[in-house]
Amino acid sequence: MNIEATTKAPLESGADTIAVGVFDGEDIAHDVADGTLQRLLDSGEARRAFKHLAVAHAEGRRWIVVGLGDRARFDGDRARVAAAAVHARARELSAAALCWEVPHHLDDTRVAALVEGTVLAGYRFDRYRNHPEEDGALERLVVSAHHPIDATVEAAAVVAAAQNRARDLQNTPSNELTPERLAHRAQELVAEADGLSLEVRGEEEIGALGMGAFAAVARGSEQDARLIELRYDGPGADSAGPLLALVGKAVTFDTGGISIKPAMRMSEMKFDMSGGAAVLEAIGAIARLRLPIRVLGVIGATENMPSGRAVKPGDIVRASNGTTIEVVNTDAEGRLVLADCLAHAVNHGAQRIVDVATLTGAIVTTFGASHAGLIANDDEWAAAVEAAGRASGELVWRLPLHSDYADAIKGRYADVVNSTENRKAASITAGEFLRRFVGEVPWAHLDIAGTANDTGRQPTPSGGSGYGVRLLVELARRLAA
Repeated sequence: MNIEATTKAPLESGADTIAVGVFDGEDIAHDVADGTLQRLLDSGEARRAFKHLAVAHAEGRRWIVVGLGDRARFDGDRARVAAAAVHARARELSAAALCWEVPHHLDDTRVAALVEGTVLAGYRFDRYRNHPEEDGALERLVVSAHHPIDATVEAAAVVAAAQNRARDLQNTPSNELTPERLAHRAQELVAEADGLSLEVRGEEEIGALGMGAFAAVARGSEQDARLIELRYDGPGADSAGPLLALVGKAVTFDTGGISIKPAMRMSEMKFDMSGGAAVLEAIGAIARLRLPIRVLGVIGATENMPSGRAVKPGDIVRASNGTTIEVVNTDAEGRLVLADCLAHAVNHGAQRIVDVATLTGAIVTTFGASHAGLIANDDEWAAAVEAAGRASGELVWRLPLHSDYADAIKGRYADVVNSTENRKAASITAGEFLRRFVGEVPWAHLDIAGTANDTGRQPTPSGGSGYGVRLLVELARRLAA
């Protein structure tokens, strides 16, 4: 989809379909010559109620009038949902080019959200279909405003495209998206954007680094694990400024290992690499936006498989920071991978850390698909992550740390256990486990198990959602400011 901004009137945009939004208590700001759109509104066929759509034809164009509801409630999230609704109707109409007329007094955040909602709603994953559905995909999006919005629209297009690329990685089956293939994608990013460098380590090197926790998870699979280290040095980045580390769990398929999962819906375990996908594509977007910041990406990519070589319940492994871990449950593998990746980020100078992981089923029970769980060791850093989540529309909610949770993961035979068998506070104890590997560095953990896929929420209702890309880019943008 080609995306552009213009200060020309919608009729001069060359689009065959024009979207006009109307808020409660307001009328059509710029009607066509014969007043068709206002008459549509006055007759009740078009309404101001949020997401209500009506279609008219005038002056050789299709017009979609969309209700935007209460102006005070029209945030970025609602803008994305409204844009997705308009996109769906435009697709039904076989529109080739859509022009959004930006309502008066809409700030850059909500303008960007209109772009994001359209691009995300236009996503299709049909590479494995012999006969993909022909649904009239949009070829062009034009955003028309009275003032120049080129930079806003361009940045939104970059971020939305990165989120869609993360969705591609998520949706790709695990027989195709192996740890090696994920490392390949990192290599592609380095070739696509300036300021990026990459180091990829295989299983032998992971073991040589003392990453006994990560290596234990990888042991059961015939697919070689990969430690992917991606660095970005932005133009004009302050060398004295904080090095932001983004750490991603990328278990490309998770059977649960010896503690094997139930067969029902195990096919969805290809999504257990969603955190790694978000980190990878967020760094790509940060590089394309040329943000003046230093970023370290650390992604642990492996499968978790049962075999004669697989780690077993009761085994004790040693992480790279020296912590010994009794493996109570091999299906609590993500935190083993992240433990060594977090310690690796600290050892390489990280001064702020965010890890992103589909870590616990318990977080799905707690928050459903609307929020990711946030656990942090620093109030100021937690507030920064929460603010980036609100601004990007990728919401998080903070859970507590407490000495009781630290006591819950104390080991009998090792320093810590990787899971509590009573399942109490499962998401929090998982976060408490991770805290042991970041030292005093400000750290935030995002448990995205409920938001990563099949959320049922527009504009990414099914399949991989790409959750985390927008939040991480927004956080980097704010840290660079």
